[in-house]
Amino acid sequence: MAHELPRGRLARGGRLGRLAAGQAARGFGTRLSMIGRPEQARRVLAERSSLQAAQQLVTVLGSMKGAAMKLGQMLSVLDLDLVPESHRELFRDKLAELRDRAPAVPSSAMRAVLEQDLGPLSRVFAEFDETPVAAASIGQVYRARLRDGRTVAVKVKYPGVDDAVRADMRNLQMLSGLLRSVLPSAGDAAVLDEITGNIGGELDYVREARVQHGVAARYRGHPYIVVPDSIERYCTHHVLVTEYVEGESFEGMRALPDADRDHIGELVYRFYISALFTDYEFCGDPHPGNILLDSSGRVGFVDFGLYHRMAAVDVEYERTGLRAACEGRADFLYEHWVGRGIIDPDAGVAAAEVLDYVWAAAGWHLLDEEITATPELATTAVVLAIDPRSAEFRGLRRQSLPPEHVFSRRADLLTFATLGQLRATNNWHRIAREWLYGESPVTEIGRGIRQWRSELGA
Repeated sequence: MAHELPRGRLARGGRLGRLAAGQAARGFGTRLSMIGRPEQARRVLAERSSLQAAQQLVTVLGSMKGAAMKLGQMLSVLDLDLVPESHRELFRDKLAELRDRAPAVPSSAMRAVLEQDLGPLSRVFAEFDETPVAAASIGQVYRARLRDGRTVAVKVKYPGVDDAVRADMRNLQMLSGLLRSVLPSAGDAAVLDEITGNIGGELDYVREARVQHGVAARYRGHPYIVVPDSIERYCTHHVLVTEYVEGESFEGMRALPDADRDHIGELVYRFYISALFTDYEFCGDPHPGNILLDSSGRVGFVDFGLYHRMAAVDVEYERTGLRAACEGRADFLYEHWVGRGIIDPDAGVAAAEVLDYVWAAAGWHLLDEEITATPELATTAVVLAIDPRSAEFRGLRRQSLPPEHVFSRRADLLTFATLGQLRATNNWHRIAREWLYGESPVTEIGRGIRQWRSELGA
């Protein structure tokens, strides 16, 4: 049937292989067709090629869902050297369909999943709108009203998605080839190993409901942030029911005045970055589709399938390293990394090179100046962080980030990429000093949060 997901490794791997081959052929054909053409024709052909490539990515990755679609969502917030610079914005907008408007599975198939777990819908819902409000990598989201009157969001897994994700996990080599076709410097399959290895956690809706309930309780009454609570009694292996956040999408936020975007950007930073260092837990899936602006002006955060807790000792290790980088203590940072096995002392890496690498990947936290996050800046940080074997950092060829730190660094980079899409400006370092050095907040938002916490006795 047309709506069924390809579940087997060969079927899914075959789609990825055809996608990569199609992109390569299209790029070669476009270059040939441009020979001798005037500049105007070059621009038209470049645009056509960009949009065709984007559409193919949307269609193939979107229909596959699972880890392959998660890759597409990640790529949609970066400034990729995939198409001519004049048309990258067009490509990025089209690829954003994976984030906000992924191809929908027919309501009849999704209703069958719902009723399998909850029984007849009329037992639980007074109203249920079968037009999805969002389509994510694991399931579709619907708006409904419970019989007690509460408006809720109902996330329902795609039929067969569990098998599809497991197939993606076995397809790392093929996925790595696809990633190289669109981002050549990210040739290491370890990047995709992290993505597919952790996406399995998103399949556990019961765990997600429990986690979201805890996070919602922690943010209840927050002056600037709202986290919708889960309705655990209606959450099952295939269905997740939560409070509904009525609000402006990320695309709407991008059109707001500078001051409003900067305000939202600081809250995005605090939710995704500061929480790791203050609470030792964080949401590992920062991307625009998970951020809303509610009617009261608070920023809402949804989707807790990739929510993580880190051991205090590991968080303190990261904090200590970032402090050393901030203070320019190259020798200390080098020994810090050697002691953890991140770099081989016999690899010929210089202490100054380690310091430069940290500044390239995480300098936005460390530079005591206002920085406007842009897709270009964020992409540079991502590329240098995930592939230090580029020309700038050849000596770090043997870098091996311990598993307990991979996910937090991914969250850091994708937060920067999300802020880049928002083009938010701030002195991020001044906010970071709260968790780097325990200093008092210097922003109005920071002071407001401190006041709120003091009133709670936190």
